[in-house]
Amino acid sequence: MDMVSLNIVGGILVSICRDMGVTLMRTSYSTIFSESLDFTCGLALPTGELVATGDFCPSMIGGMPLLLRSCVQEIALSELEEGDVLVHNDPYRGGLHTPEHTFFKPVFVEGSLIGFSVAIGHVCEVGGMAPAGFAGEATEVFHEGLRVPPVKIKRAGRDVDDVWRLMLANVRTPRYNYGDFRALIAATDLGERRMADLVRKHGVGAFRAHVAALMDYSERRMRAEIEKIPDGRYVFTDCMDDDGIEDRAFTIRAEVTVAGSDLVVDYYGSSPQAKGPINGTLGVAFGAAYNAVLQLTDSTIPKNSGCFRPIRVLAPPGTVVNVNFPGPSVGGNTETHCRIANCVMGALAPGLKERSAATDGATHSNFLFGGTDPATGEFFCCYDLTPVGWGGRAFADGNDAVGGINGNCPHIPVEVFEYRFPWHVEEFRLVDGSGGPGTFRGGLALSKTVRSTGTPMTFSYMSDRQKVSPWGIHGGHEGARAELLMMRAGTEEWLTVTQAFGKVSPSKFANVPIAPGDRIRISSPAGGGWGPPEARDPERVRDDLLDEFITPEQACTVYTAG
Repeated sequence: MDMVSLNIVGGILVSICRDMGVTLMRTSYSTIFSESLDFTCGLALPTGELVATGDFCPSMIGGMPLLLRSCVQEIALSELEEGDVLVHNDPYRGGLHTPEHTFFKPVFVEGSLIGFSVAIGHVCEVGGMAPAGFAGEATEVFHEGLRVPPVKIKRAGRDVDDVWRLMLANVRTPRYNYGDFRALIAATDLGERRMADLVRKHGVGAFRAHVAALMDYSERRMRAEIEKIPDGRYVFTDCMDDDGIEDRAFTIRAEVTVAGSDLVVDYYGSSPQAKGPINGTLGVAFGAAYNAVLQLTDSTIPKNSGCFRPIRVLAPPGTVVNVNFPGPSVGGNTETHCRIANCVMGALAPGLKERSAATDGATHSNFLFGGTDPATGEFFCCYDLTPVGWGGRAFADGNDAVGGINGNCPHIPVEVFEYRFPWHVEEFRLVDGSGGPGTFRGGLALSKTVRSTGTPMTFSYMSDRQKVSPWGIHGGHEGARAELLMMRAGTEEWLTVTQAFGKVSPSKFANVPIAPGDRIRISSPAGGGWGPPEARDPERVRDDLLDEFITPEQACTVYTAG
């Protein structure tokens, strides 16, 4: 296959996926799609192999291959018709966690099944024990919302009304869910049309040959990258603060073995699965390993099943990285995923020093709330994320206040947040001196203070890094930890939810009541530093001090040799 044709076809496939994402963003109802872009779109073969994907949510990109393979093993392909759309969100069927709904639409050309158009989106409200899906105190998957196995939501182009009624009857915001589901379906519709047009242009046989060659090309590129890593066994360990149920840490251990162009990630030694909702599914274990390797290798490698062929993942069942039924897992793909990925990256750091980076804040500080609008009587809810600092690198400081490496999700703009929901944002700023000191310092954390302005609500929270600091690397120092504090209306004291409500965890809890005038302050964690801070260029130290990125105390002590 000549490279010109290969790149043209590969580029068209990726552009189709990107257009699917734009369609989803612009037609959705909820801010988690329209503003935070918590979704991804892809194209796949009938075998479940991923052909192409858009550059949206990294955790879904890495998790998509296993999810697709699992579903096509369960779906009878002979029963599919043109115009069908299937939906699925079961974390025990290759899924990532309950809020993420996957919509599949088969692509037929001349009566032959060519593949699938796929859209995965984190739906804000999924039922369960807490509004907006993140039940920080869940102890089983049934607390986390409605599980849907692969089932047709449209058959031959017509809605399956019974499925729609069932799914919308089990959520608090049926109108918004309806709009978001339609947006996800619209994305698959676009992908199906464009993929079919491409196949007709080139012919079925030529298209299949191009796709096979494209995946082989991705595999060769990835193997060439892995071969640059010295052969050996690399180990790194980190932990989660707690699980929301027990006040103890949970270990994540990654052992990475490199042999030529093959790479094995083994999570043996990670803690047994938690009682609370921090467990990862098998899809998370795979996706986090793939995400880490993609972060450390050439970003121009086409992202399809071919580039994942050299990577093998071993995830012991019944552990915090591969939960057994019916264990909860809603926090696994947001909080535990980034910790797993950073463990893999930390393990490989000695072999890839110039490409290595300190950890980012490695949490999304998921802020969930819901209540009833007194003007309409309609329930509302929101899933809001808080940016973190990224880790310092061998050539630059970490980025300030951006989405975690597994999400790539923008923050909801203040104006949109205040217009859509009954909150006033009183403060929104970088946290001075929060980045881990280093030759290249960690990115700064973000602090946001909001005041309730309307109806009584409840809020839930799923975060981490309030007890264990983000680590530095190659002599760099730790980044600042996260924090969530509350101030009740009529008081002047900031309290943790543990102090105010007796919650086991200050970072994972559900259904805390909010009254008008109450304030919440969320501070995200910062990135760790890269290299010893005393080796930092004095001019950089001076500029940071003038910009208030570091404190005078840090400038005089941490960044001073001797």
